Amino acid sequence: MSNFQQKTARRIAMISLALAAFASPLAWYIERENAEEGAVALAMEESQRLLEAHASAFKPEPSGTHVSAQRAAQAITGGLFDIAEIYDSEGRKLAEAMTPRGELIERQVPPHGRPTYQASFYESMHLPDGQWGLRIFVPVRMPLNDLRAPVAGYFEGVRLIPEWQRNQIRSGALTSAFLVALAALLCGGVIYPVVVHLTRENERKAQDLLRAHIAMMEALGRAIAKRDSDTGAHNYRVAWIATRIAEKLGMKGDEMQSLITGSFLHDVGKIGIPDAILLKPGKLTDEEFDIMRTHVAQGEDIVNGVEALSHACAVVSAHHEKWNGTGYPRGLLGEQIPRSARIFAVADVFDALCSKRPYKEPMPFDDVMAILEKDTGSHFDPAVMKVFLPMAREIFDLFQNCSELACKDLLEVKLREHFLLSL
Repeated sequence: MSNFQQKTARRIAMISLALAAFASPLAWYIERENAEEGAVALAMEESQRLLEAHASAFKPEPSGTHVSAQRAAQAITGGLFDIAEIYDSEGRKLAEAMTPRGELIERQVPPHGRPTYQASFYESMHLPDGQWGLRIFVPVRMPLNDLRAPVAGYFEGVRLIPEWQRNQIRSGALTSAFLVALAALLCGGVIYPVVVHLTRENERKAQDLLRAHIAMMEALGRAIAKRDSDTGAHNYRVAWIATRIAEKLGMKGDEMQSLITGSFLHDVGKIGIPDAILLKPGKLTDEEFDIMRTHVAQGEDIVNGVEALSHACAVVSAHHEKWNGTGYPRGLLGEQIPRSARIFAVADVFDALCSKRPYKEPMPFDDVMAILEKDTGSHFDPAVMKVFLPMAREIFDLFQNCSELACKDLLEVKLREHFLLSL
């Protein structure tokens, strides 16, 4: 399993577990509430049926004995209710009946004042002795269920939920919670291969696009390199040298990619410089040098005009700046110069001095290093030179008689590492 697949699996597992941890208690609560409301609905339906059979309980009796109300209360208890109370329209209690269980819990049921409610409702009660009960409140209208009729009395019933029913509710709630948790985990398991597949497809397309960008970068860089050097290997060499220096300085990610791209395209603006100036074997006149300097601005216009290459601008625009501020085109000083341009300046000058050009022969290593060390602190960043000096001889020897193809192969190793390419 690849690094990416391991990370994806961990993240999906964490999300699935978090979802299960959140959804399971919620499912348990909802299932429990639904079961409770089902018990209440059954109790209310039963109370309505019994009250309909004993409607006379709410009619005044001349004797004041409330025999009908007492008979109704006794009829209602023993079925769904353990305590039954009947009140008249003024909220005065007419009758009360209890089962033996109801007598045991009567003192634990919270008292209340005279009923005045207009709609049915219930309370869930967790009694001090650990039992669970439901308290039903029903306003009675004559005829029953006619919401426009005045309230003729009130019925209140207490039902203790038996242990078997509590176990049933608990079991149902736990089953729902388990199924929801299982569904969340299974969903994660099903999503994982889909995510991996889609990511691989996106990764493949991104890699193809990145390869196309790199190919375009190489084509542009080689086209201009071949105008003023004997091969197109210059860009491969300077990009590789700059990458080696940057690695020692801890550069990585986007900054490293910008350095590599900029190394290829640093002189892309020379496409607009006439051959008579670009390939002149002798020293340029002041007017010719002014024209040569315009390759920086032209290069900036080219790379900024292509979004995929715009991050090369730091090197393209500043590779001729000098540490002491005497460079061009902006005369940047010290750390005002982008770090990638300071690194590239060392790699570029080193390779230019070591290489054959139409107007010069390659210089010996010691002469090259004498020039670079002399210009450290004026042209070159001393910190960059400090890193470069120990590796200079190795690099010089490596590129002696190194073909363009061999230089390209060396750089491709760096491209795989820093662009995460599978070339």
